[in-house]
Amino acid sequence: MAALDLLGRRWALRILWELRGGPLGARELLSQCPGLSSSVLYDRLRELTAAAVIARTADGGYELTRLGAGLGAALEPLDAWATRWARQMPP
Repeated sequence: MAALDLLGRRWALRILWELRGGPLGARELLSQCPGLSSSVLYDRLRELTAAAVIARTADGGYELTRLGAGLGAALEPLDAWATRWARQMPP
């Protein structure tokens, strides 16, 4: 339940999605997530870092940890379902 609570917070999954391609700084994350406020971003970054899902890089950015990268694999079935669902939704 703790994992679902963390991942269910506003913008948490989107931040993790953006980090799947490699490390990003806070400004890059803000630019890739229209509508995300800086205060919510920094709250989520603190929470995800405390949960050991992401970590700070040497240059001050953020990246997925091994645990965070494993989360991507765990979410692949959900992504596959979401793709099928989107195809069936009316335009």
